[in-house]
Amino acid sequence: MRVEDGALVGRDKIGVRVGKVVNRYKVSKHFALTIEDARFEFQRLEQQILAEAALDGLYVIRTNVPKKQMDSAEAVRSYKAPAEVERAFRSMKTIDMHIRPIHHHLADRVRAHIFLCMLAYYVEWHMREAWRELLFADEDLKRKSRRDPVAAAVRSPAALEKIARRTLEHGSPVHSFRTLLHELSTLVRNTCQAQATQHAGATFLMTTLPSPAQHRALQLLQSITV
Repeated sequence: MRVEDGALVGRDKIGVRVGKVVNRYKVSKHFALTIEDARFEFQRLEQQILAEAALDGLYVIRTNVPKKQMDSAEAVRSYKAPAEVERAFRSMKTIDMHIRPIHHHLADRVRAHIFLCMLAYYVEWHMREAWRELLFADEDLKRKSRRDPVAAAVRSPAALEKIARRTLEHGSPVHSFRTLLHELSTLVRNTCQAQATQHAGATFLMTTLPSPAQHRALQLLQSITV
């Protein structure tokens, strides 16, 4: 409209203005543009638009892994697996371990720092897997491995019921990983000293008794094998 009114003239200026629009909406491949000093025209490339519309929302995954080793559904699930990697990095960088800031300058010390954070997350992953029944996590892992890889992920009915109830079958609350660690932190070992005894200064250790939920959490940790 501005070209027709004479408000925008010059091939370069018209091209810059048009480029801002097509780059913003990523549609340059769908139009044939004619730009002159005092004229601008465009034409829709209908065949290209129809071909693009036919593939809209679809993607193709290729792999060199043999089909006997990985079928199509498993290939899609593997393609989506990086989401778990991103959650792991988020856990290390911001939520749980805070890998940064790194107050080291020597390369060996920086590598050692990152290695310890990776090792800590490896331990955390095993703890999360062992504690699935106590957390808001879905326990039906077989269902997860068989689900439609293209459809949106849906929790199992048991997991949805646990989330809605927010308590386990024996009445203790369902935890997040962080709140469960906080509850376990109340377990302490005290060094006690008997005052009115023949042996002044004699000490003994006393550990607080775990609650049923704490006892179950510690019991589940014993099942970890690496």
